[in-house]
Amino acid sequence: MKRVVIVGLGFGGLSAARALAGRGMELVLVDRQNFHLFTPLLYQVATGSQEQESIVYPLRDIIRDWQHTRFRLAEVREIDLGERILHTDQGTISYDELILSPGSVPNFLGLESVKQYAYALKYLTDGVSLRNHILGAFEQALEVRDPEQRRALLTFVIVGGGPTGVEFAGALAELVKLELWRDYAELSREDVRIIQIEALDTLLAPFPRPLGVYAAARLERMGVEVRLNARVVGATQNSVELEGGESIPSSTLFWSTGVKAEPLVHQLPVEPVRGDRIPLAPDLSLAGHPEVFVIGDSAYVEKDGQPLPQMAPVAIQQGEYVAGVILARKEGEVPAPFRYRDKGMMAVVGRGKAVATLFGLNFKGFLAWLVWLGFHLISLIGFRNRVVVLVNWINDYLFFGRKLRLITGETNPTPINGGDPDREIAHAP
Repeated sequence: MKRVVIVGLGFGGLSAARALAGRGMELVLVDRQNFHLFTPLLYQVATGSQEQESIVYPLRDIIRDWQHTRFRLAEVREIDLGERILHTDQGTISYDELILSPGSVPNFLGLESVKQYAYALKYLTDGVSLRNHILGAFEQALEVRDPEQRRALLTFVIVGGGPTGVEFAGALAELVKLELWRDYAELSREDVRIIQIEALDTLLAPFPRPLGVYAAARLERMGVEVRLNARVVGATQNSVELEGGESIPSSTLFWSTGVKAEPLVHQLPVEPVRGDRIPLAPDLSLAGHPEVFVIGDSAYVEKDGQPLPQMAPVAIQQGEYVAGVILARKEGEVPAPFRYRDKGMMAVVGRGKAVATLFGLNFKGFLAWLVWLGFHLISLIGFRNRVVVLVNWINDYLFFGRKLRLITGETNPTPINGGDPDREIAHAP
């Protein structure tokens, strides 16, 4: 049988594998972690509304009944296109067709100090580390006598006004307002600041502008300071530096300004473009190597002259499409070029409120929140995960409670990068 190797079992790789399973080919699935991570809810792990186990699912459990399918827990180190071989830390893997879906890493825009001190949410451990850091900052603030140092410990700067930044800001504001003010009643509420910084003149720039305006107003009512047309240019362990010379004393910098392609794809003989992504042929194959496909965050594809966003729906459609290309070639057919079907975007803005644009219609408020809940619930893998997540959401909504306020590791408020500028590569999925 023809062997198809899929590297990376995120949204794109898993959708391709589902479409190819049981279709008369040998599938070899390669990932450096043995679970699928539902990244859209990772910020809820960081803010205490979901436990980490509820947003992951074992890969071997998913593929257990798939015919002619094997999983390899390995990290790809080198791609030999000429010999059609992958060199991994667990040996070599040959392929007839290769689908690369390695994902992405945070994009720090060349700001080395930010890269060293900022937090980001890409991996499962990031959510737990950030939760430890937030709770640890409150614990340390109780012991600090210097009021300036205390305010810096309790100042949280969120950079990026896209969906991740907005959702994290709202969730953090609720965690502070609903739980931490009661847990740490000795602290003054005036010492706690949550600052959202966006370089553009609106939040949620890809959304229709009225939805961005609504999101900003909603966050401000929740106590978040929204600062538009502001740009971060550097950071230290205890401050965030803005363009123009302003310095914000803060021990927490959360970075959500976008991602760039995983460094693995830089081995391909193609000059990367915007976001270090790989330009592709219309069928998402690599120029000169029709047997190699790139999908997801590392793939550069345009629609109407604009690059497709690095989001899960794009990766899922690309995975399904590439599987169709491989099956069509097997039958001697020529597939049509890839066309992305934009079904819309959503972002939650705190408890009971969200914004959404779906099939050309705009929603906001409670209705959009229900749509957001339903979409994410059915997208989760596993009955148990859906039940646990739903129960936690109901608890949050009805009883205003975040019960997962657990410090399970280091509490010193230092960045998860630990000062290691290469962390993003070492832990890339």
